[in-house]
Amino acid sequence: MTPVERDLVIVGGGPAGLTAGIYAARGRLDAVLLEAKPLTGGQVATTDVVENYPGFPEPLSGAELMDKMRRQAERFGLKITTAEVTKVIPQNGKYLLEGAKTSYLAKAAIIATGTESRKLGVPGEKEYWGMGVTTCATCDGPLYRGKPVAVVGGGDSAVKEAVYLTNFAGVVYIIHRRDKLRAEKVIQEQALAHEKIEVVWDTVVTEILGSADAGLTGLRLKNVKTGEEAELAVDGVFLYVGVTANTDLVKDLVELDDAGLIITDNEMRANAPGIFAAGDCRSKAFKQVATAVGEGAAAAFSAQEYITGGPYAGG
Repeated sequence: MTPVERDLVIVGGGPAGLTAGIYAARGRLDAVLLEAKPLTGGQVATTDVVENYPGFPEPLSGAELMDKMRRQAERFGLKITTAEVTKVIPQNGKYLLEGAKTSYLAKAAIIATGTESRKLGVPGEKEYWGMGVTTCATCDGPLYRGKPVAVVGGGDSAVKEAVYLTNFAGVVYIIHRRDKLRAEKVIQEQALAHEKIEVVWDTVVTEILGSADAGLTGLRLKNVKTGEEAELAVDGVFLYVGVTANTDLVKDLVELDDAGLIITDNEMRANAPGIFAAGDCRSKAFKQVATAVGEGAAAAFSAQEYITGGPYAGG
């Protein structure tokens, strides 16, 4: 397979990747954005409401916001292609980005592959995945009108999606292993005040219950302080228990932190010259659309400096 040559390859079509694409296209780089899934947008595209992104006084869905970013990038001439990159390999001062069907040879690459939702790893999870167990309230919430559901987790995503699910479900249980939620205070206040939400504190899920005939019927729970076990009848389970970094493609190339996230400097440069990272796959404290957008812009500027040999090329 003869690789397609480009100045810059951006891997990942979330807010960081699309923003990098906008700046790269405006900088007249011969760039392409590769997204493994048919639709761009990353995890943000599955978020029902985004209300803290600057410039939008009224809330909008994540899918709407990401569609606007994609159309803006395409307006500047960015090429967006559905293709998965499995490995990035140094080759004669450039990088070969290998995929199952297509490969690219680039002077520089921006890795903006984000993260994936983590699973519980308990009995029943695999059997009922997609049949009651999910990580997307926006996708599957409408299936549970008037029914009891559970959200597992206590961070921003878990609590926000629990509030969203009250639009459909009869009751929403938030199952959290600690005695305090980790979400932003304003989101906590919304959830704790909602008449449809009940929080099950200090508790973990040990098994997902069901049968071939009835499907998913409930959860087996364990209180981490008392050891007491109980069963909770629910028709659906939404998991928000952390994420796994999508960085396998560069794990042998750049330095990663203990969570598998790419370590960069403030200019988004990884320790391999010509490799940059932006968004949730990057090692950092805060993961928001706004921070991802800023990192995408910085990565594109740094990549352009590297490719053109500008005064701040570094690397």
